[in-house]
Amino acid sequence: NPEPTKVTLEIEKGPFIVITGHDLYDLKQLLEQTKDKGINIYTHGEMLPAHGYPELKKYPHLKGNFGTAWQNQQKEFDNLPAPILYTTNCLMPVKSSYADRVFTTEMVSYPEMVHIGDNKDFTPVIEKALELGGYTENQIRTGINGGASVMTGFGHNTILSVADKAVKNGDISHFFLVGGCDGARVGRNYYTEFVKQTPKNSIILTLACGKFRFNDLDLGTIDGLPRIMDMGQCNDAYSAIKVAVALSEAFGCGVNELPLSMVLSWYEQKAVCILLTLLHLGIKNIYLGPTLPAFVSKNVLNFLVENYNISPISTPEEDLKKILG
Repeated sequence: NPEPTKVTLEIEKGPFIVITGHDLYDLKQLLEQTKDKGINIYTHGEMLPAHGYPELKKYPHLKGNFGTAWQNQQKEFDNLPAPILYTTNCLMPVKSSYADRVFTTEMVSYPEMVHIGDNKDFTPVIEKALELGGYTENQIRTGINGGASVMTGFGHNTILSVADKAVKNGDISHFFLVGGCDGARVGRNYYTEFVKQTPKNSIILTLACGKFRFNDLDLGTIDGLPRIMDMGQCNDAYSAIKVAVALSEAFGCGVNELPLSMVLSWYEQKAVCILLTLLHLGIKNIYLGPTLPAFVSKNVLNFLVENYNISPISTPEEDLKKILG
């Protein structure tokens, strides 16, 4: 079980490796193989939630997080003085300025890039880190909104253990699940503005790479709890469902009567599975954007609206007014 953890965005001088994707066991093996070698490890993208897990946090050379979401990698990795290990991730076409330092494993691969097979021997990655040497001075990095750190580690066990009292006291008026996929298309700043405009007595649960739009914002706390709670990777949608079910039991009502709203950002692929799971569980009133999935024809949209009250996003102001009444 993850635990709430503050993660720095500063990159220390000296050799380092950036690991991206979702595979926590790959990270565990990399941490073991780099122990006592003077190499720091930084997560990227969907690997950020790794910092919340005690079995990974115990390695002192797991230092912080590098960069933001997948669609920014070409800019963020440009002339990077360190290797990048891709586990399970959206690998964009590799630029020549860092082509010699890209390594892949599992099902990720790219022409002419070194692939680490089932033996999981990361020696080539380690040797490249030592060869490149990293930065000569510490690098002060920030998130998209200028924040110097982010929080992660709010799995369902943590949220349910700490939020129960605040809910019963009436200190928390509403939960918003704002998250999903990120992308480069215009319109995704909607999610940043939506989060900024939520009531001060509400909690924003988030997961997947869509959180990088706003996860470095400081929105204050409620009863000592940060208002933005990162539940983890897109794979951790299970945690969000566990929270919804537990809250419905606590309030003695159905999930759709809860003060819980889902505002999801979309980018295809396995997001389809997550949406269909939510629909199968009977969850209604989901807001979806910035564009609708490719499979949503006019007839499918009408069916989803009539049976599940799905709404395409409009503006943060209008949607918050509809949600809060």
